[in-house]
Amino acid sequence: MTRKLLALTLGLSGTALAAALVLPAIAQESLLPEGFGSPAETPAPRPTPTPSTSPAPTPSARPAPPTGTAVTPPPVAPTIAAAEPGDAATEDGTEEEATSGGLKYDLPPGARRLLTRIGPLTPETGGLAPDAFGVRGQYAAAIMRATSGTLASRWGQILLRRALASAIDTPETINGADLAAERAALLLRMGESTTARRIVQSVDYDRATQRLVAVAQQTYLANADPAGLCAYVPAGLAHGDEQAWRLAAAICAGLSGEAGPAGWAIGRVRSSGKIANFDILLAERVLGATGAGRRSTTIEWDKVDRLTSWRFGMATATAVPIPDPLRASAPPQMRGWTVLAPMTEMPDRIAAAPYAAARGVLSSDAYVSLLSAAAGEEEPSEALEEQTDRLRSAFRAANGADRYAAMQGLWSAGTGPAARYAAMVATARAAAGLPPATDVGDDPWQLVGSMLTAGYDNNAMAWVPTVSVGSRAWGILAVGSPRPLNGTTAGAIGNFASDDDSAEGLRSKLLLAGLAGLGRIEEGQAASAASDLGISLSKQTRWTRAIEAAAQRREPGMVALLAAAGMQGDWSKMPPYHLYHIVRALREVGLGSEARMIAAEALVRV
Repeated sequence: MTRKLLALTLGLSGTALAAALVLPAIAQESLLPEGFGSPAETPAPRPTPTPSTSPAPTPSARPAPPTGTAVTPPPVAPTIAAAEPGDAATEDGTEEEATSGGLKYDLPPGARRLLTRIGPLTPETGGLAPDAFGVRGQYAAAIMRATSGTLASRWGQILLRRALASAIDTPETINGADLAAERAALLLRMGESTTARRIVQSVDYDRATQRLVAVAQQTYLANADPAGLCAYVPAGLAHGDEQAWRLAAAICAGLSGEAGPAGWAIGRVRSSGKIANFDILLAERVLGATGAGRRSTTIEWDKVDRLTSWRFGMATATAVPIPDPLRASAPPQMRGWTVLAPMTEMPDRIAAAPYAAARGVLSSDAYVSLLSAAAGEEEPSEALEEQTDRLRSAFRAANGADRYAAMQGLWSAGTGPAARYAAMVATARAAAGLPPATDVGDDPWQLVGSMLTAGYDNNAMAWVPTVSVGSRAWGILAVGSPRPLNGTTAGAIGNFASDDDSAEGLRSKLLLAGLAGLGRIEEGQAASAASDLGISLSKQTRWTRAIEAAAQRREPGMVALLAAAGMQGDWSKMPPYHLYHIVRALREVGLGSEARMIAAEALVRV
């Protein structure tokens, strides 16, 4: 019981404790939302804000990662790694206290937060400018709702998280709380549970709209934080899923030491027959851990066929093991939630970590620290010990050849594309510290690609003299380097294509798209290469016109959002003209570094 109570305590105070965690960062046309172009918008009614003399809270300094078995990297510095998760966003709590009975607000009026600007990240702390999304609020919200959250690009996710977490001005056409709700909901679909919570907490809960109340429920469940639901119970009972909010009310009554009301609420839900008894048992499990309910509730998963957010949140908060088959069949974003939840058992976090690292939920440093912490636990698995031994050798082996051999062992050991790319994420700093004089063969594309997973572009540039024009490493450097390379011609792309083993030469087509979008190949040479490859980068759709217009209006947040809409799914289905327009638009709004990383990632992962 002590262990269960401790796990619950962790879940209920996750806002404060998550800062100490080991953590930080292709649509077909039919998937794009309606309304690309210039839709007319009808201004929505907005509440009159209370004057405030205090700015919105800003993020705290990035916490030091936990120590584990020694994996000490060499002192190398990425030029754009600040965009990685964990560098721009850390956990930060709010100052209000919530009770289960009515709306109690303890902040003085002068400390209330306005709805006119919402989000934790300012330009000084890694966020975008307040006007990054422009003035078309309903339009932005519609695109957020239509974006799945499963993006092909790790760097695309890192950029979108940064944009959605920025302190942006609320357009006149939408209520600020409603826009915050769409931002948080998209972050949840991306697996970014902690950042979603920061957005929800950026709105004072008594100003939450019906949409934000619903998203807040999902957000606190994703963070395994039942106590976070308490502030929203009155509004949830009035406007939401009544039975689920009754269970939440019972839990909150239990947290306040009110066993009688808690038991009454549980009984009312059970008698309604509208919620599965299994979900009621999970709520009783939480009550038992607080001392306000039955202490011997047994959870059996035998007849449970799917993992919902309620089941994830309540089971995780009370240290109830979730069966592996249910985790495997759960929506992909739950793997991100699993990694970011500190009370999750370490084996479960490690199992989800490669997906989270490849997707961008975990930064390179956070992934390495998590592996190190897991290896330092009692009786780590044999596979984990082997992985961390190789990783330690990649950083600390006596000579460059041995360090590179250890990296190669990690890159080849992964089962599946995501695991192999995650291994490249883990070795990013080790790769950046490898001396360029090391013998790495004729085409060290994995070495170069590994550096660029974490933005070590200047370190990658040191390898330019060692690669052959037309090799895969050359292609990655041609789009990923901070400065254009000489000799980028149609002929060089032809040499690249001659060794291209990707399906239908997609890698070569994406190389051309990246170079053209970055403006690193002359128009005539680009046209010649496009003809040879049988593609057209000038195709126009509603989506291309929308992202071009956003770039012309100098709206980096909207460009990042539209870029994500154009990168839903998998790299194998990415139309080359999508990459071209994404890279070009990002470059035009001052996000050239991110554009380069996305283009380089395409050549690594296809």
